[in-house]
Amino acid sequence: MQPDTCRPPAVILLSKDTVCHNGGARDFAELLPTEMSVRIFGELDTASLCCASRTCRTWNHIIEGSDQLWRNQCLLVRALCQREVDGDRLEGLSWKVALVRNYSRSRLKSDWLKGRFSLVRSADELLGRIMTPLDAESWGEILQAELDR
Repeated sequence: MQPDTCRPPAVILLSKDTVCHNGGARDFAELLPTEMSVRIFGELDTASLCCASRTCRTWNHIIEGSDQLWRNQCLLVRALCQREVDGDRLEGLSWKVALVRNYSRSRLKSDWLKGRFSLVRSADELLGRIMTPLDAESWGEILQAELDR
């Protein structure tokens, strides 16, 4: 089968020389359709996604404009903070806002459930850790996990 001579392979499209000749585009987000860029950004974790949104205006526009990206990240947080995320969504908050409100709480709860604080001997060992209030039901889950260890 003959290669399509009208269109260069995708690898060449993304090479440095081709990029410079095709209108001066600088990165993949300017070359690819937005849907493809969203799929690429969708492979990032929450912290990396937030960093990527601060990289340049193009990336920020794509990331901030994609409810799908924030929804996927928020559903990961929801695995640990279902009541909180569901409550935020019922109040009409966006996926991004629900994620921002519950991200630290989910990280802290995850650390507690994994036993990362099981052997803390003094408050000094917690310096530098972000602490956030947890509800009674979350504490019940954490205490049960400690009892099961």
